[in-house]
Amino acid sequence: MNRARFGNGYWIFTTLFSLIVGVQGYSQTPLQGTVERVRVHGKGLEGNLEGDSPDRDVSIYLPPSYKKESKRRYPVVYFLHGFTDNDGQWYGVTKHWINLPTVVDKVFTSGQAQEMIIVTPNAYTRYRGSMYSNSVTTGNWEDFIAKELVTYIDRHYRTIPKATSRGLAGHSMGGYGTIRIGQKHPEIFSSLYLLSPCCMTANPNRVFSPEAIAKIEAVKTPDDVVKADFGTQALFASAAAWSPNPGKPPFFFDLPIENGQPQPAIATKWAANAPLAMIDQYIMNIRQLNALAFDAGNRDQSIAASNKILDQLLTNYQIAHTYEEYEGDHINRIGERIEQKMLPFFSKHLTTK
Repeated sequence: MNRARFGNGYWIFTTLFSLIVGVQGYSQTPLQGTVERVRVHGKGLEGNLEGDSPDRDVSIYLPPSYKKESKRRYPVVYFLHGFTDNDGQWYGVTKHWINLPTVVDKVFTSGQAQEMIIVTPNAYTRYRGSMYSNSVTTGNWEDFIAKELVTYIDRHYRTIPKATSRGLAGHSMGGYGTIRIGQKHPEIFSSLYLLSPCCMTANPNRVFSPEAIAKIEAVKTPDDVVKADFGTQALFASAAAWSPNPGKPPFFFDLPIENGQPQPAIATKWAANAPLAMIDQYIMNIRQLNALAFDAGNRDQSIAASNKILDQLLTNYQIAHTYEEYEGDHINRIGERIEQKMLPFFSKHLTTK
């Protein structure tokens, strides 16, 4: 949605929001960046069968010099959050395990990296996460990120509107979205950084325990998903993204297990959406990237294991990349990794002209 349509209401909203986040401590001094939160309409998200709004909140970090240097343009990093998260949690609107603007301010004010704009859309859906995939059930999230959101940001902010000045990054589900989208669109994003990317490996022969089956079958309505455990929620979100079925209300998707029995055809659909299964198709695209990096904590065992496979695959194709396994789990050092690794990576590889 174009900001101009908000008129005075948009101006008041932005002003009030700036005052609020200023109280939280990251937009009051000249050496700190500011955050805007706008709403962007996704044409490809219209009519999604989950019933989620196609008007998505988007948090935008503007670096310290943005308000002062009115003619300066900036590279942009599109940062995708993880499953069950939203943009507001990452940008300090609500308390969370990380505050991204605080981390970024530290890097930019210390001169560790060149300034850039950072953009994060709210991908929290009825089933707690979009998987950044195209689906009639969730809506076309791939297209929304790569096309509609990029177009909106380039029209409304002083970006450098070309691929060499755009990066794509994300954590967990967002890391999955980064490689899924990034490997398809080197004409839009030139550099990718994956933080603890989930869902990389195809697993068509997954075995469900009796306990897991019972939890799945206990979910009778979409509202029951919120009360389910994390694993069941992730299963339903994945089904909405990867095995949609418009003729199957109330969920509008197929699960890889039904009435206690495996559904091989559905499992095959899921496997086809695993980046490590599809990456060979996009090797020529990946060769066009300026840079690719990924990492994970060694205690995040399944994700670290899939990263090793990705590392070996890229090595076999003789594609330059950076891979690191560090001491940590899924979230305990993500702020540090953004500060010390991700932002310097983009500072090095994104062009400023």
